[in-house]
Amino acid sequence: MVTVALITVLIAMTSCGNNNKQNQNAQTGQQTTTMALNIDDLLADADSLVNQVVTIEGICTHTCQHGATKIFLMGSDDTKTIRVEAGELGSFDTKCVNAIVTVTGTLKEQRVDEAYLQNWEAKLKAQTTQTHGETTAGCDSEKKARGETANTPEGRIADFRMKIAERKAATGKDYLSFYYLEAHSYEIEE
Repeated sequence: MVTVALITVLIAMTSCGNNNKQNQNAQTGQQTTTMALNIDDLLADADSLVNQVVTIEGICTHTCQHGATKIFLMGSDDTKTIRVEAGELGSFDTKCVNAIVTVTGTLKEQRVDEAYLQNWEAKLKAQTTQTHGETTAGCDSEKKARGETANTPEGRIADFRMKIAERKAATGKDYLSFYYLEAHSYEIEE
């Protein structure tokens, strides 16, 4: 009987001690470091990570020339690339280019479907499309991240329609998904 009571008291003391340590860590602001996903793994699991905060790491291949509001991080090769938008950060340091960059942010999905393409065509006819990149064909880094090869807006739209039709036949989904990260913070490895 005394042994059971003694064991109960020891368990209670040990539990309280562990709770105090956890509370101290929370109060001092200590955080456990989250291991960064490489770009290949992020893209492979992107559909299950949409709207979640993730940390990724990759080589920055490009900074948007219009105020460095976007960077592109590459994984194992240039077919595995993701766009990262500065958002609330304003812009990225141009020192990111050719450096390993770790970014924490919210993963977002952009869907390209028939309505998106019709809207794009209407803007082209009205000549109200924003140009991004050196030509009206768009930013080469953005196109590479999406696996695009066409060099005109009309060609891009036609390619998207073909890819949507292929995806619908294969999976029943009548849209394409493109993923990007809205950055909350970033670090350049030196």
